[in-house]
Formats: sequence, C-alpha cells, structure tokens
Amino acid sequence: MNTNKKRQIAILGSTGSIGTQTLQVVEEHPERFEVYAITANKRVDELIAQARKFSPEAVVIGDETKYEQLKEALADLPIKVYAGYESICQIVQSGPIDIVVTAMVGFSGLRPTIEAIKAGKAIALANKETLVVAGELINELAIKHKVPILPVDSEHSAIFQCLAGETHNQIEKLILTASGGPFRNYTKEQLEHVTKEQALKHPNWSMGAKITIDSASMMNKGFEVIEAKWLFGVKAEEIEVVVHPQSVIHSMVQFADGAVKAQLGTPDMRLPIMYALSYPERLPSSFGRLDLGTLGELTFEKPDLELFPNLRYAYEALAMGGNMPCVINAANEVCVAAFLADRIGFTEMSRLIERAMQSADYKLKPTLEDYIETDAEIRKMVSSWI
Repeated sequence: MNTNKKRQIAILGSTGSIGTQTLQVVEEHPERFEVYAITANKRVDELIAQARKFSPEAVVIGDETKYEQLKEALADLPIKVYAGYESICQIVQSGPIDIVVTAMVGFSGLRPTIEAIKAGKAIALANKETLVVAGELINELAIKHKVPILPVDSEHSAIFQCLAGETHNQIEKLILTASGGPFRNYTKEQLEHVTKEQALKHPNWSMGAKITIDSASMMNKGFEVIEAKWLFGVKAEEIEVVVHPQSVIHSMVQFADGAVKAQLGTPDMRLPIMYALSYPERLPSSFGRLDLGTLGELTFEKPDLELFPNLRYAYEALAMGGNMPCVINAANEVCVAAFLADRIGFTEMSRLIERAMQSADYKLKPTLEDYIETDAEIRKMVSSWI
C-alpha cells in the first residue's frame, strides 16, 4: 500500500451501520484515508451531515425525490450532487477512487459492485448478498479485472486473517462462528410468537434492522456459508457452523494437519473494516481491547437446523447452485420486510422461503440478466403469498 498518498474511499450506503462505522475508521486515520464519495438510499438528512463533515468530492442519493433538498443543503460547498440508482452505479467508476466499501443492503448492492470491479477498484465487501446471489459471476469478474475482494464481515475477515501466510497450505475446513442470536434457547412454540422488538435485540452486535433479523433467523449465517465458498474457494461440506454465544472467536480455519487457527477480538465491526481498508497493514486503533482475564468461559454447540431451518436451506441452495441462492435471497428480503412491517410472523419467514425454493424456475447457468429476472419473479411471487 502506498503510504505517501491517502487512500480514496467510496462508501456505498454511508448512512447505514457499516457505512457510519467506516467513517469512524476514516476519522481514526485521517492521514491515511480520505472520503471521495458517499451514497445513501433515502436518509438525506444523515447524508447531508456526513457530506458537511467529510467534504467528499461527490454525494449520491438513491431516492430522486430528495435530490433538490440535498443539492440545496450543500450548495455552499464544492461537492458534486447526484441522484438515482444509475448515478450510484456510475460514481464507483470515478478515476481517483482506490477502494469501494459496498455497504448497501440487499440485492441493490450487486450492480454497483459489478461496475466498481469492471473499473478496477478494490472492493471492501460488506454487502454479502452480492456473493450470495452471483458469487460465480463476481469471482470471474474479479479475476478478469485483477481486483481484490476484501471481506468486511467479521467472520470472513477472521478467516482471511487466519489464512495470512498460509497460501500453500491445504485447508481442511472453515469454521464459521454464530452467536445463535436472541432465540438460541427458545422452543419451536416460543418462536411462533416472537415479536420484531425481541428479534431486533441482538445479544452482542449492533447492526442494521435487516441483518439483525437475519441473524435472529440464522439466515445471515446461511448467507455467510455461501459467501465463504466464493471468497475462499472451498466446497459446502468444508464449511462448518458452530454456535459460540460469547462472539469472541470470530471464526476459525482447520488445516490438513488438524491444527486450528482462530481470530479473536471484541465484537466491534470497525476492526474488520479497518483491516480491509489498510490491508496488508495493521494500523493502530483506539478501539476497545479484549481482556482475556475477565472473559470467563467460551462455549460452543451445534446449530439446531430444525429450530432454524434457514441455515439448512442455505446449504441446500449452495449445493444446488445456479440461481437457487438468488431465490432464497429474494424470498428472504421480502419476508424480512413483511416481518418488520408486522405482516407475517417470525417462523412464517422460513416457511415462505422453503415454498419459494420449491416453486422457483431453476437455472443452472444463470447470466446477470437471469439473476435480475429471478430476483424480480421471486419477489413478486412471495409478495403475492403474503
């Protein structure tokens, strides 16, 4: 990494949980990082505040109805202001950008990520749906354009860190840790009656609403299994999930000799964000430290696939390949939105996802157009059932 020049960063989804924490990392090291562009979907007030604080070159609001408000609020500053999804896809191609942090939520992050890769930008990947939906396509593009994909998810960052210096050593399995979420010890009957307020209370991590619900249903862990396959080139059967309620060990790698390497840390997303932005360096930080003396015990257990079938569906979708991961992602996005709007119950999400998998038009070798079509069809189908 060139230490003489500040790394120019574009943050897609700068007002969300990962986006705001990325800006905190920039504040931690203003001598190393500079914000070139920030984007948001609807949160125009937060975007204005960020733009005034960080003075990026460009700002994009996805919701075009908020363009005038944004433009007017930043009129006294030399900041370029744009609106609309196409503008988000275009801004990532800007010449000076070194790395794009993809922190948009859901399927919407796919096309901007593709455009950034085609423009030769390094990707700090926080939008797991991109690899869930189109992992094969993303990997092919990354290889073609010689673009590094640096994981921001704490679990994948942990594996990435465990693999440092192990390039030529055979991996036996990746072990992804899961907190188990707020309902780890619930019965099937109790799960039928959980509320969104309960589901939004994660025991360890502070995250956005969508990922918090995915964590409670263990769909998030299922997506991470799919993501791990594409990031690290392993088979589904070489990825194990263990429930580790303390969230101290972020993930592990078991090698051919039986040795296991683990990465430990506080549950603070700024650590994996900073590692992705500064890789291969480790920068000093003022963030909290792990105090092993006060930790007490670290426990592990197998996930309950009957209680949390979403994890099982993710493994099944990965085994089927093609557009099936795209199917579960689209179904899940619709279900989570409906659950957050109090339109369906918690366990109904899993039932609808399974039904979508059974009803989908399966394609083994999908193109980008097939993914877009599958996504639209499944959303429409699942919405009609709700």
